[in-house]
Amino acid sequence: MEGLPHQIVAGIATGGIYASVALALVMIYQATHHVNFAQGEMATFSTFIALSLIQAGFPYWIAFVLTVVISFALGVAIERLLMRPVQNAPVLTHVGVFIGLLLIVGNATGWVFGYTTKVFPSPFESEGLLFGGLVSGHELGSTVVTLAVLLLVYLFFRHTPLGLAMRAAAYNPVSSRLVGIRVGWMLALGWGLAAAVGAVAGMMVAPVVFLDPTMMLGILLYAFAGALLGGIDNPMGAVIGGFAVGVLENLAGAYVVGTELKLTVALAIIIGVLVVKPSGLFGRVVLSRV
Repeated sequence: MEGLPHQIVAGIATGGIYASVALALVMIYQATHHVNFAQGEMATFSTFIALSLIQAGFPYWIAFVLTVVISFALGVAIERLLMRPVQNAPVLTHVGVFIGLLLIVGNATGWVFGYTTKVFPSPFESEGLLFGGLVSGHELGSTVVTLAVLLLVYLFFRHTPLGLAMRAAAYNPVSSRLVGIRVGWMLALGWGLAAAVGAVAGMMVAPVVFLDPTMMLGILLYAFAGALLGGIDNPMGAVIGGFAVGVLENLAGAYVVGTELKLTVALAIIIGVLVVKPSGLFGRVVLSRV
C-alpha cells in the first residue's frame, strides 16, 4: 500500500479525462435523450487532426486551439446534417444513427490517418515524478487543463445568455421556442461544444495510451460509467462521477483485480448503478403518469 497516494493522484488525473467525456455524453443526452455512442470516435478523429497539425509544423498550443475549433464545427455539422432530419423519428432510428456514426467515424479515422499506433506529444513532459513521486508532469498538466475546461464550460452555462439559452432549449424546447429561442441552433451548438470538450479529452489522454483509431473505446466505457454514477441528466454529477471512476479504477487495478481486468470495474459500476439507483447519485427521478 506504499503507492496508495500516487494511485489516488493518478486516478484523479485519469478521472479528469473521464469527467470531460462524461460531460460531453450528458450534454448530448440532455439534447436528444440518447447516448452518443460515437463520442469516443469523434474525440479520436479530433486527436488525429491535432497530430497532423503538429506534424505540419504548428506549435502544440496553436494546434490545440485549432483542433478545438475544428471539432466544434464538425459537431455542429453532424447535428445539422445527421441528427436534425431524424429529430422526431422513433427511438430505434436515433440508436441506428448513433451506431452508424460510430462505425463511419471510426473507419474514416483509420482510412484517412492509418491504423498504425502513433506517439502523441505531451507539452508537460518533465524528468521523473513531481511532488515527492506523487504525480508526473503530464498527469499534473492534463489535470489542470481538464479542470480549466470544465470550469469554463460551467461558467459558460451559468453566467452567459447563450449558455442559459442552450440549457433552456435542452430542458424545455417547447417553452424555449415560445420565448424566441432558436432551439435547433442551440442543440447544434450543444453538439459542437460536446465535440470540442471530447477533443480536449482525446488530446490529454493520447500521450498516455498512444494514438490509434480505437484509442477511446475503453475510455468511453469509463466515462459512461461516470455519467451513470453521477447522474446521466446532471452535468455536475457526471463530472464528479468521472473523477470517482478514475480513482476507483486505479485503486482496483492496483490492489484488487489487476491491470488486465480494470475494464470490469466500469462494467460493475454500470450494472450496479442501473440495478440499485438508475438515476445516479445526483440525477433526477422522473415520474410519469400512465
